[in-house]
Amino acid sequence: MPVLMGLALLTVAALAWHGPIPQWAHYHDFADARAWRGVPNLWNVLSNLPFALVGGWALWRWRREAPVGALAWRGFGAALVLTAFGSSYYHWAPDNARLVFDRLPIAWACAALTCGFLAQRVDVRWAGVVPLVTAWGVATASVLYWWFTEQGGVGDLRPYLLVQFLPMVLVPAALLMRMAPRGSAPGACVSDRAWWAVLALYGLAKLAESADAPVFEALSHTTSGHVLKHLLAAAAAAVVVTSSGRA
Repeated sequence: MPVLMGLALLTVAALAWHGPIPQWAHYHDFADARAWRGVPNLWNVLSNLPFALVGGWALWRWRREAPVGALAWRGFGAALVLTAFGSSYYHWAPDNARLVFDRLPIAWACAALTCGFLAQRVDVRWAGVVPLVTAWGVATASVLYWWFTEQGGVGDLRPYLLVQFLPMVLVPAALLMRMAPRGSAPGACVSDRAWWAVLALYGLAKLAESADAPVFEALSHTTSGHVLKHLLAAAAAAVVVTSSGRA
């Protein structure tokens, strides 16, 4: 745990040293803006459906038997469902005001994922009410901080990026240190192999997001990088749900 805490603090220090990270000017200009039957940005809206399906599946699957850190994982499932609604709302008419409703559930999902992972690999108390509510409070504050700084003309994404990418720092570190799962039965914890798959899928999702227009062009305007980002991120969440919680 001291190593993970040190990495978290180092990440915070690096972001503080970096200085404000603004949102790029054309963030809302997505490559695929096709509409259909009155639905604007059709595929960017509809590609959020997998988040609702995976989140609903998680809540149904863990309604009675749940993995180590049950509260955090159920919170993760709920946040995925909210992500589907929040992201669809944003992509219907993209602007900064709607983006708040997109980023809030994403931040909540990342916070719950972090607590769930720490509960499985460090101490089950990480999935308790106090740590989870605290993590969600920090996640909420990170989005609101961006919103208020954006309103002031000096938008700063650092706290939000910290919440979103902290699992990408802590999870591989814990896996490389061979921190053993604390599950009491086979399948109670997400396996190392599954976590590596989650990290790979989420990394691909972020790459696809950054190449939104080039992907759209390369695939002859059939789908865009941002749509693929939604699908890959939902697939990463599905791996977590599939590989955890079976007693």
